[in-house]
Amino acid sequence: MDSAGDAQGPLSLNPSNGGWEDEKEKPKVVVIMGPTGSGKSRLAIDLGSRFPIEIINADSMQVYRGLDVLTNKVSLNERKGVPHHLLGTISPNVEFRAKDFRDSAIPLIDDVLSRNCIPVIVGGTNYYIQALVTPFLLDDSSEDMDDSCTYGPSGEDQLDRDLDFGRDSSKYGYDHLKDIDPVSANRVHPNNHRKISQYLNLYARSGIPPSKLLQEKTAENWGRVDNSRYNCCFICVDASLPVLDRYVEQRVDCMIEAGLLYEVFDIYSPNADYTRGLRQAIGVREFENFLGVYEDSSSIDFSLNSMNKGDKTSLQNLSAVLDSFDNNQPKMLMKEAIEKMKLNTRRLVRRQKRRLSQLQALFGWNINYVDATESISCNSEDLWASEVVEPAAKIIRSFLNENAISMHDSEALNSMGQKLIQRDLWTQYTCKACGDRVLRGAHEWEQHKQGRGHRKRISRLRKSQAYDLQT
Repeated sequence: MDSAGDAQGPLSLNPSNGGWEDEKEKPKVVVIMGPTGSGKSRLAIDLGSRFPIEIINADSMQVYRGLDVLTNKVSLNERKGVPHHLLGTISPNVEFRAKDFRDSAIPLIDDVLSRNCIPVIVGGTNYYIQALVTPFLLDDSSEDMDDSCTYGPSGEDQLDRDLDFGRDSSKYGYDHLKDIDPVSANRVHPNNHRKISQYLNLYARSGIPPSKLLQEKTAENWGRVDNSRYNCCFICVDASLPVLDRYVEQRVDCMIEAGLLYEVFDIYSPNADYTRGLRQAIGVREFENFLGVYEDSSSIDFSLNSMNKGDKTSLQNLSAVLDSFDNNQPKMLMKEAIEKMKLNTRRLVRRQKRRLSQLQALFGWNINYVDATESISCNSEDLWASEVVEPAAKIIRSFLNENAISMHDSEALNSMGQKLIQRDLWTQYTCKACGDRVLRGAHEWEQHKQGRGHRKRISRLRKSQAYDLQT
Protein backbone atom coordinates (compact mmCIF):
# COMPACT_ATOMS: atom_id res chain seq x y z
CA MET A 1 0.00 0.00 0.00
CA ASP A 2 0.96 3.63 -0.33
CA SER A 3 2.31 5.44 2.68
CA ALA A 4 -0.11 6.25 5.45
CA GLY A 5 0.37 9.93 4.84
CA ASP A 6 -0.67 9.68 1.19
CA ALA A 7 -3.56 7.28 1.63
CA GLN A 8 -5.00 8.09 5.03
CA GLY A 9 -4.12 11.72 5.65
CA PRO A 10 -7.09 13.23 3.80
CA LEU A 11 -9.42 10.77 5.58
CA SER A 12 -8.30 11.52 9.16
CA LEU A 13 -11.08 11.89 11.75
CA ASN A 14 -11.22 13.91 14.91
CA PRO A 15 -11.23 11.19 17.60
CA SER A 16 -12.71 13.53 20.20
CA ASN A 17 -16.10 13.71 18.49
CA GLY A 18 -15.89 11.21 15.63
CA GLY A 19 -16.46 13.99 13.09
CA TRP A 20 -14.47 15.57 10.32
CA GLU A 21 -11.65 17.90 11.31
CA ASP A 22 -13.10 20.41 8.85
CA GLU A 23 -16.88 20.13 9.05
CA LYS A 24 -17.23 21.95 5.74
CA GLU A 25 -15.11 19.37 3.91
CA LYS A 26 -17.18 16.77 2.15
CA PRO A 27 -16.15 13.13 2.51
CA LYS A 28 -13.97 11.89 -0.32
CA VAL A 29 -15.25 8.96 -2.33
CA VAL A 30 -13.78 7.20 -5.38
CA VAL A 31 -16.22 6.09 -8.08
CA ILE A 32 -15.14 3.60 -10.76
CA MET A 33 -17.50 3.57 -13.72
CA GLY A 34 -17.49 2.18 -17.23
CA PRO A 35 -19.31 -0.10 -19.68
CA THR A 36 -19.74 -3.78 -19.01
CA GLY A 37 -16.64 -5.83 -19.78
CA SER A 38 -14.22 -2.95 -19.33
CA GLY A 39 -12.70 -4.25 -16.08
CA LYS A 40 -14.17 -2.01 -13.36
CA SER A 41 -14.15 -4.66 -10.62
CA ARG A 42 -10.71 -5.87 -11.60
CA LEU A 43 -9.29 -2.36 -11.36
CA ALA A 44 -10.89 -1.70 -7.98
CA ILE A 45 -9.47 -4.92 -6.54
CA ASP A 46 -6.01 -4.18 -7.95
CA LEU A 47 -6.13 -0.75 -6.31
CA GLY A 48 -6.56 -2.55 -2.99
CA SER A 49 -2.84 -3.32 -2.99
CA ARG A 50 -2.07 0.41 -3.14
CA PHE A 51 -4.72 2.05 -0.96
CA PRO A 52 -6.76 1.07 2.12
CA ILE A 53 -10.05 0.64 0.28
CA GLU A 54 -13.41 -1.08 0.67
CA ILE A 55 -15.61 -1.67 -2.36
CA ILE A 56 -19.33 -0.88 -2.53
CA ASN A 57 -20.98 -2.60 -5.48
CA ALA A 58 -23.12 -0.37 -7.74
CA ASP A 59 -24.25 -2.96 -10.27
CA SER A 60 -28.04 -3.29 -10.27
CA MET A 61 -27.95 -7.05 -10.88
CA GLN A 62 -24.92 -8.02 -8.79
CA VAL A 63 -26.64 -6.69 -5.68
CA TYR A 64 -28.96 -9.71 -5.81
CA ARG A 65 -28.31 -13.19 -4.46
CA GLY A 66 -28.01 -15.78 -7.19
CA LEU A 67 -26.99 -15.92 -10.86
CA ASP A 68 -23.33 -15.47 -9.88
CA VAL A 69 -22.09 -16.65 -13.27
CA LEU A 70 -24.56 -14.70 -15.36
CA THR A 71 -24.05 -11.43 -13.44
CA ASN A 72 -20.26 -11.97 -13.41
CA LYS A 73 -19.82 -11.51 -9.65
CA VAL A 74 -16.25 -11.61 -8.41
CA SER A 75 -15.63 -14.71 -6.32
CA LEU A 76 -14.17 -14.64 -2.81
CA ASN A 77 -10.82 -15.76 -4.19
CA GLU A 78 -10.84 -13.04 -6.87
CA ARG A 79 -11.46 -10.32 -4.27
CA LYS A 80 -7.93 -10.78 -2.89
CA GLY A 81 -9.02 -9.87 0.62
CA VAL A 82 -10.56 -6.51 -0.37
CA PRO A 83 -13.87 -6.08 1.53
CA HIS A 84 -16.97 -5.91 -0.69
CA HIS A 85 -20.41 -4.56 0.22
CA LEU A 86 -23.84 -4.87 -1.44
CA LEU A 87 -22.60 -7.82 -3.49
CA GLY A 88 -25.12 -10.67 -3.63
CA THR A 89 -26.97 -9.52 -0.50
CA ILE A 90 -30.46 -8.61 -1.78
CA SER A 91 -33.34 -11.06 -2.27
CA PRO A 92 -33.72 -11.83 -6.00
CA ASN A 93 -37.48 -11.32 -5.88
CA VAL A 94 -37.56 -7.72 -4.64
CA GLU A 95 -37.14 -4.54 -6.64
CA PHE A 96 -33.95 -2.81 -5.48
CA ARG A 97 -34.29 0.68 -6.91
CA ALA A 98 -31.85 3.57 -7.07
CA LYS A 99 -33.40 5.01 -3.90
CA ASP A 100 -32.80 1.71 -2.10
CA PHE A 101 -29.19 1.70 -3.26
CA ARG A 102 -28.68 5.25 -2.04
CA ASP A 103 -30.21 4.54 1.36
CA SER A 104 -28.09 1.39 1.74
CA ALA A 105 -24.83 2.86 0.47
CA ILE A 106 -24.75 6.05 2.58
CA PRO A 107 -24.37 4.29 5.96
CA LEU A 108 -21.89 1.85 4.40
CA ILE A 109 -19.76 4.77 3.23
CA ASP A 110 -19.89 6.26 6.72
CA ASP A 111 -18.71 2.95 8.18
CA VAL A 112 -15.85 2.66 5.69
CA LEU A 113 -14.72 6.21 6.41
CA SER A 114 -14.86 5.56 10.16
CA ARG A 115 -12.25 2.84 9.61
CA ASN A 116 -10.00 5.36 7.83
CA CYS A 117 -10.49 3.51 4.56
CA ILE A 118 -11.47 4.86 1.17
CA PRO A 119 -14.98 4.01 -0.08
CA VAL A 120 -14.76 2.90 -3.71
CA ILE A 121 -18.10 2.72 -5.54
CA VAL A 122 -17.84 0.27 -8.43
CA GLY A 123 -20.47 -0.46 -11.06
CA GLY A 124 -22.01 0.23 -14.42
CA THR A 125 -25.45 1.26 -13.15
CA ASN A 126 -25.01 4.98 -13.53
CA TYR A 127 -28.42 5.82 -12.08
CA TYR A 128 -27.35 4.17 -8.83
CA ILE A 129 -24.30 6.39 -8.76
CA GLN A 130 -26.30 9.52 -9.58
CA ALA A 131 -28.77 8.72 -6.80
CA LEU A 132 -25.90 8.38 -4.35
CA VAL A 133 -23.76 11.42 -5.10
CA THR A 134 -26.34 13.98 -6.26
CA PRO A 135 -29.95 14.91 -5.40
CA PHE A 136 -31.06 12.68 -8.25
CA LEU A 137 -34.40 11.59 -6.79
CA LEU A 138 -37.29 14.02 -6.79
CA ASP A 139 -37.90 13.42 -3.11
CA ASP A 140 -37.50 10.66 -0.55
CA SER A 141 -41.15 9.61 -0.68
CA SER A 142 -41.55 9.16 -4.43
CA GLU A 143 -40.12 6.43 -6.58
CA ASP A 144 -37.16 7.43 -8.69
CA MET A 145 -38.51 7.97 -12.16
CA ASP A 146 -35.35 7.03 -13.99
CA ASP A 147 -34.24 3.98 -12.02
CA SER A 148 -31.81 1.75 -13.81
CA CYS A 149 -32.71 -1.49 -15.50
CA THR A 150 -30.25 -3.83 -17.04
CA TYR A 151 -32.13 -3.52 -20.30
CA GLY A 152 -31.56 0.21 -20.26
CA PRO A 153 -32.75 3.34 -18.48
CA SER A 154 -35.59 5.51 -19.69
CA GLY A 155 -34.98 7.88 -22.55
CA GLU A 156 -33.14 5.21 -24.50
CA ASP A 157 -36.19 3.26 -25.57
CA GLN A 158 -35.66 3.84 -29.28
CA LEU A 159 -32.48 1.81 -29.09
CA ASP A 160 -34.22 -0.83 -27.01
CA ARG A 161 -37.07 -1.65 -29.37
CA ASP A 162 -35.47 -4.92 -30.39
CA LEU A 163 -35.21 -5.93 -26.75
CA ASP A 164 -38.98 -6.34 -26.57
CA PHE A 165 -39.79 -10.04 -26.66
CA GLY A 166 -43.36 -9.75 -27.85
CA ARG A 167 -45.07 -9.58 -24.45
CA ASP A 168 -48.83 -9.14 -24.84
CA SER A 169 -50.23 -6.13 -23.03
CA SER A 170 -53.10 -3.71 -23.06
CA LYS A 171 -52.57 -0.37 -24.77
CA TYR A 172 -54.72 1.37 -22.19
CA GLY A 173 -51.83 2.61 -20.04
CA TYR A 174 -49.93 4.16 -22.92
CA ASP A 175 -53.06 5.68 -24.46
CA HIS A 176 -54.01 7.15 -21.09
CA LEU A 177 -50.55 8.65 -20.72
CA LYS A 178 -50.86 10.21 -24.18
CA ASP A 179 -54.12 11.81 -23.10
CA ILE A 180 -52.79 13.35 -19.88
CA ASP A 181 -49.21 14.09 -20.96
CA PRO A 182 -48.23 13.72 -24.65
CA VAL A 183 -44.69 14.92 -23.89
CA SER A 184 -44.08 12.06 -21.47
CA ALA A 185 -45.72 9.60 -23.86
CA ASN A 186 -43.32 10.64 -26.60
CA ARG A 187 -40.43 10.02 -24.25
CA VAL A 188 -41.13 6.31 -23.73
CA HIS A 189 -41.71 3.32 -25.96
CA PRO A 190 -45.30 1.94 -25.83
CA ASN A 191 -43.95 -1.41 -24.58
CA ASN A 192 -42.04 0.10 -21.65
CA HIS A 193 -44.79 -0.88 -19.22
CA ARG A 194 -42.86 -0.10 -16.05
CA LYS A 195 -41.98 3.44 -17.07
CA ILE A 196 -45.54 4.11 -18.24
CA SER A 197 -46.82 2.90 -14.87
CA GLN A 198 -44.35 5.14 -13.03
CA TYR A 199 -45.48 8.22 -14.96
CA LEU A 200 -49.15 7.42 -14.34
CA ASN A 201 -48.50 6.86 -10.62
CA LEU A 202 -46.64 10.15 -10.38
CA TYR A 203 -49.55 11.93 -12.06
CA ALA A 204 -52.02 10.22 -9.71
CA ARG A 205 -50.02 11.39 -6.67
CA SER A 206 -49.33 14.95 -7.78
CA GLY A 207 -52.02 15.82 -10.31
CA ILE A 208 -49.26 17.45 -12.40
CA PRO A 209 -48.17 16.11 -15.82
CA PRO A 210 -44.92 14.19 -15.25
CA SER A 211 -43.05 16.08 -17.96
CA LYS A 212 -43.79 19.42 -16.29
CA LEU A 213 -42.97 18.19 -12.80
CA LEU A 214 -39.77 16.40 -13.80
CA GLN A 215 -38.44 19.26 -15.90
CA GLU A 216 -38.91 21.73 -13.06
CA LYS A 217 -37.51 19.45 -10.35
CA THR A 218 -34.64 18.24 -12.50
CA ALA A 219 -33.55 21.74 -13.44
CA GLU A 220 -33.78 22.78 -9.79
CA ASN A 221 -31.94 19.93 -8.10
CA TRP A 222 -30.10 17.63 -10.45
CA GLY A 223 -26.34 17.94 -10.32
CA ARG A 224 -26.06 21.18 -8.35
CA VAL A 225 -22.49 21.51 -7.09
CA ASP A 226 -23.55 22.92 -3.73
CA ASN A 227 -25.86 19.96 -3.15
CA SER A 228 -23.45 17.17 -4.05
CA ARG A 229 -23.24 14.69 -1.20
CA TYR A 230 -19.55 13.78 -1.53
CA ASN A 231 -16.29 15.01 -2.95
CA CYS A 232 -15.97 12.47 -5.73
CA CYS A 233 -13.16 11.23 -7.89
CA PHE A 234 -14.76 9.70 -10.99
CA ILE A 235 -12.71 7.18 -12.95
CA CYS A 236 -14.10 5.54 -16.08
CA VAL A 237 -12.50 2.35 -17.40
CA ASP A 238 -13.21 2.40 -21.13
CA ALA A 239 -12.25 0.58 -24.30
CA SER A 240 -13.08 0.79 -28.00
CA LEU A 241 -16.40 -0.68 -29.10
CA PRO A 242 -14.93 -3.37 -31.40
CA VAL A 243 -12.73 -4.65 -28.59
CA LEU A 244 -15.55 -4.59 -26.04
CA ASP A 245 -17.90 -6.30 -28.50
CA ARG A 246 -15.48 -9.18 -29.02
CA TYR A 247 -14.76 -9.45 -25.33
CA VAL A 248 -18.39 -9.56 -24.15
CA GLU A 249 -19.21 -12.16 -26.80
CA GLN A 250 -16.34 -14.33 -25.59
CA ARG A 251 -17.50 -13.77 -22.03
CA VAL A 252 -20.97 -15.08 -22.88
CA ASP A 253 -19.39 -18.25 -24.27
CA CYS A 254 -17.36 -18.60 -21.07
CA MET A 255 -20.50 -18.13 -19.01
CA ILE A 256 -22.20 -20.96 -20.87
CA GLU A 257 -19.24 -23.21 -20.09
CA ALA A 258 -19.24 -22.13 -16.44
CA GLY A 259 -22.87 -23.10 -15.88
CA LEU A 260 -24.97 -20.12 -16.91
CA LEU A 261 -27.74 -22.36 -18.21
CA TYR A 262 -28.05 -24.18 -14.89
CA GLU A 263 -28.51 -20.87 -13.08
CA VAL A 264 -31.15 -19.70 -15.53
CA PHE A 265 -32.94 -23.05 -15.30
CA ASP A 266 -33.10 -22.68 -11.51
CA ILE A 267 -34.72 -19.24 -11.76
CA TYR A 268 -36.91 -20.09 -14.75
CA SER A 269 -40.67 -19.96 -14.28
CA PRO A 270 -43.28 -19.93 -17.08
CA ASN A 271 -44.96 -16.53 -17.50
CA ALA A 272 -42.60 -14.96 -14.97
CA ASP A 273 -42.39 -11.20 -14.47
CA TYR A 274 -39.17 -10.12 -16.14
CA THR A 275 -39.46 -6.47 -15.08
CA ARG A 276 -38.65 -6.96 -11.39
CA GLY A 277 -35.71 -8.20 -9.36
CA LEU A 278 -33.01 -10.49 -10.66
CA ARG A 279 -35.05 -11.72 -13.63
CA GLN A 280 -34.34 -8.38 -15.35
CA ALA A 281 -30.75 -9.45 -15.96
CA ILE A 282 -29.66 -9.91 -19.54
CA GLY A 283 -29.31 -13.64 -20.04
CA VAL A 284 -32.51 -14.71 -18.27
CA ARG A 285 -35.35 -13.90 -20.62
CA GLU A 286 -33.32 -14.77 -23.69
CA PHE A 287 -33.47 -18.47 -22.75
CA GLU A 288 -37.20 -18.49 -21.99
CA ASN A 289 -38.25 -20.15 -25.26
CA PHE A 290 -35.57 -22.84 -25.02
CA LEU A 291 -36.34 -23.67 -21.39
CA GLY A 292 -40.05 -23.76 -22.16
CA VAL A 293 -39.49 -26.44 -24.80
CA TYR A 294 -37.05 -28.26 -22.53
CA GLU A 295 -39.43 -28.35 -19.59
CA ASP A 296 -42.40 -29.47 -21.70
CA SER A 297 -40.52 -32.32 -23.36
CA SER A 298 -41.13 -35.82 -22.02
CA SER A 299 -38.48 -37.52 -24.14
CA ILE A 300 -35.36 -36.19 -22.40
CA ASP A 301 -32.91 -38.71 -20.97
CA PHE A 302 -30.74 -36.07 -19.33
CA SER A 303 -31.64 -33.35 -16.84
CA LEU A 304 -30.02 -29.98 -16.31
CA ASN A 305 -30.53 -30.46 -12.59
CA SER A 306 -28.64 -33.76 -12.64
CA MET A 307 -25.48 -32.26 -14.13
CA ASN A 308 -22.66 -30.96 -11.98
CA LYS A 309 -22.52 -27.19 -12.17
CA GLY A 310 -19.11 -25.94 -13.18
CA ASP A 311 -18.19 -29.32 -14.67
CA LYS A 312 -15.67 -28.88 -17.47
CA THR A 313 -17.69 -31.32 -19.55
CA SER A 314 -20.86 -29.25 -19.24
CA LEU A 315 -20.87 -28.36 -22.91
CA GLN A 316 -20.65 -32.02 -23.87
CA ASN A 317 -23.45 -32.80 -21.40
CA LEU A 318 -25.50 -29.98 -22.85
CA SER A 319 -24.94 -31.37 -26.33
CA ALA A 320 -26.25 -34.70 -25.05
CA VAL A 321 -29.37 -32.99 -23.74
CA LEU A 322 -29.95 -31.29 -27.08
CA ASP A 323 -29.33 -34.51 -28.99
CA SER A 324 -32.03 -36.22 -26.94
CA PHE A 325 -34.71 -34.16 -28.64
CA ASP A 326 -36.45 -35.65 -31.68
CA ASN A 327 -36.13 -32.46 -33.73
CA ASN A 328 -33.73 -29.56 -34.20
CA GLN A 329 -35.97 -26.92 -32.64
CA PRO A 330 -34.20 -26.89 -29.23
CA LYS A 331 -30.82 -26.52 -30.89
CA MET A 332 -32.10 -23.59 -32.93
CA LEU A 333 -33.68 -22.01 -29.85
CA MET A 334 -30.46 -22.43 -27.88
CA LYS A 335 -28.37 -20.84 -30.62
CA GLU A 336 -30.91 -18.03 -30.96
CA ALA A 337 -30.86 -17.40 -27.19
CA ILE A 338 -27.08 -17.18 -27.06
CA GLU A 339 -26.95 -14.81 -30.02
CA LYS A 340 -29.71 -12.67 -28.51
CA MET A 341 -27.83 -12.48 -25.22
CA LYS A 342 -24.70 -11.35 -27.04
CA LEU A 343 -26.65 -8.77 -29.02
CA ASN A 344 -28.37 -7.35 -25.95
CA THR A 345 -25.06 -7.19 -24.08
CA ARG A 346 -23.48 -5.24 -26.94
CA ARG A 347 -26.41 -2.84 -26.83
CA LEU A 348 -25.97 -2.46 -23.09
CA VAL A 349 -22.35 -1.42 -23.69
CA ARG A 350 -23.51 1.32 -26.05
CA ARG A 351 -26.16 2.61 -23.64
CA GLN A 352 -23.64 2.77 -20.84
CA LYS A 353 -21.12 4.61 -23.00
CA ARG A 354 -23.73 7.08 -24.14
CA ARG A 355 -24.87 7.69 -20.58
CA LEU A 356 -21.32 8.43 -19.44
CA SER A 357 -20.98 10.96 -22.25
CA GLN A 358 -24.20 12.62 -21.10
CA LEU A 359 -22.96 12.88 -17.53
CA GLN A 360 -20.05 14.90 -18.84
CA ALA A 361 -21.84 16.92 -21.51
CA LEU A 362 -25.08 17.69 -19.66
CA PHE A 363 -24.04 17.74 -16.02
CA GLY A 364 -20.37 18.64 -16.16
CA TRP A 365 -19.10 15.60 -14.27
CA ASN A 366 -15.32 15.59 -14.16
CA ILE A 367 -14.70 12.00 -15.29
CA ASN A 368 -11.13 10.73 -15.61
CA TYR A 369 -10.83 8.11 -18.37
CA VAL A 370 -8.36 5.24 -18.44
CA ASP A 371 -8.09 3.25 -21.65
CA ALA A 372 -8.19 -0.54 -21.36
CA THR A 373 -8.37 -1.20 -25.11
CA GLU A 374 -4.89 -2.60 -25.61
CA SER A 375 -4.82 -4.65 -22.42
CA ILE A 376 -8.16 -6.29 -23.22
CA SER A 377 -7.30 -6.80 -26.88
CA CYS A 378 -3.92 -8.37 -26.10
CA ASN A 379 -5.02 -10.03 -22.84
CA SER A 380 -1.86 -8.60 -21.33
CA GLU A 381 -1.33 -8.32 -17.57
CA ASP A 382 1.61 -5.97 -18.13
CA LEU A 383 -0.45 -3.59 -20.28
CA TRP A 384 -3.27 -3.71 -17.76
CA ALA A 385 -0.90 -2.70 -14.98
CA SER A 386 0.82 0.07 -16.95
CA GLU A 387 -2.13 1.52 -18.91
CA VAL A 388 -5.00 1.07 -16.46
CA VAL A 389 -3.91 0.47 -12.87
CA GLU A 390 -1.00 2.93 -12.76
CA PRO A 391 -2.93 5.88 -14.29
CA ALA A 392 -5.90 5.21 -12.01
CA ALA A 393 -3.67 5.05 -8.93
CA LYS A 394 -2.04 8.34 -9.95
CA ILE A 395 -5.45 9.99 -10.32
CA ILE A 396 -6.57 8.77 -6.89
CA ARG A 397 -3.30 9.78 -5.22
CA SER A 398 -3.65 13.30 -6.62
CA PHE A 399 -7.31 13.42 -5.55
CA LEU A 400 -6.53 12.41 -1.96
CA ASN A 401 -3.84 15.06 -1.67
CA GLU A 402 -5.94 17.94 -2.99
CA ASN A 403 -7.94 20.13 -0.66
CA ALA A 404 -11.00 20.52 -2.85
CA ILE A 405 -12.11 18.69 -5.96
CA SER A 406 -15.66 19.10 -7.14
CA MET A 407 -17.84 17.27 -9.63
CA HIS A 408 -18.29 20.51 -11.51
CA ASP A 409 -15.72 23.04 -12.59
CA SER A 410 -17.77 26.04 -11.49
CA GLU A 411 -21.25 27.26 -10.66
CA ALA A 412 -21.39 28.82 -14.09
CA LEU A 413 -20.90 25.40 -15.67
CA ASN A 414 -23.61 24.01 -13.42
CA SER A 415 -25.98 26.79 -14.46
CA MET A 416 -25.26 26.05 -18.10
CA GLY A 417 -25.88 22.35 -17.41
CA GLN A 418 -29.30 23.15 -15.92
CA LYS A 419 -30.26 25.06 -19.05
CA LEU A 420 -29.12 22.14 -21.19
CA ILE A 421 -31.19 19.78 -19.07
CA GLN A 422 -34.32 21.90 -19.42
CA ARG A 423 -34.29 21.99 -23.18
CA ASP A 424 -32.45 18.76 -23.91
CA LEU A 425 -33.92 15.86 -21.96
CA TRP A 426 -37.46 16.35 -23.22
CA THR A 427 -36.80 17.38 -26.83
CA GLN A 428 -37.01 14.77 -29.57
CA TYR A 429 -35.31 14.82 -32.96
CA THR A 430 -36.33 12.60 -35.88
CA CYS A 431 -33.78 11.49 -38.47
CA LYS A 432 -35.62 10.95 -41.76
CA ALA A 433 -32.47 9.61 -43.42
CA CYS A 434 -32.26 6.79 -40.87
CA GLY A 435 -35.82 5.56 -41.17
CA ASP A 436 -37.46 8.12 -38.86
CA ARG A 437 -35.22 7.17 -35.96
CA VAL A 438 -36.04 9.20 -32.86
CA LEU A 439 -33.25 10.76 -30.76
CA ARG A 440 -33.84 12.29 -27.33
CA GLY A 441 -32.10 15.60 -26.80
CA ALA A 442 -29.57 17.69 -28.68
CA HIS A 443 -26.68 15.70 -27.25
CA GLU A 444 -27.91 12.37 -28.64
CA TRP A 445 -28.87 14.10 -31.89
CA GLU A 446 -25.37 15.52 -32.35
CA GLN A 447 -23.80 12.15 -31.53
CA HIS A 448 -26.10 10.46 -34.05
CA LYS A 449 -25.21 12.94 -36.80
CA GLN A 450 -21.53 12.21 -36.26
CA GLY A 451 -22.07 8.47 -36.48
CA ARG A 452 -20.70 6.52 -39.42
CA GLY A 453 -24.05 4.94 -40.31
CA HIS A 454 -25.82 8.29 -40.48
CA ARG A 455 -23.09 9.86 -42.59
CA LYS A 456 -23.18 6.95 -45.05
CA ARG A 457 -26.94 7.26 -45.45
CA ILE A 458 -26.67 11.01 -46.02
CA SER A 459 -23.94 10.41 -48.59
CA ARG A 460 -26.08 7.85 -50.43
CA LEU A 461 -29.06 10.19 -50.40
CA ARG A 462 -27.00 13.04 -51.85
CA LYS A 463 -25.63 10.80 -54.59
CA SER A 464 -29.11 9.58 -55.37
CA GLN A 465 -30.46 13.12 -55.54
CA ALA A 466 -27.58 14.21 -57.78
CA TYR A 467 -28.26 11.26 -60.08
CA ASP A 468 -31.97 12.13 -60.25
CA LEU A 469 -31.14 15.71 -61.21
CA GLN A 470 -28.82 14.53 -63.97
CA THR A 471 -31.40 12.20 -65.41
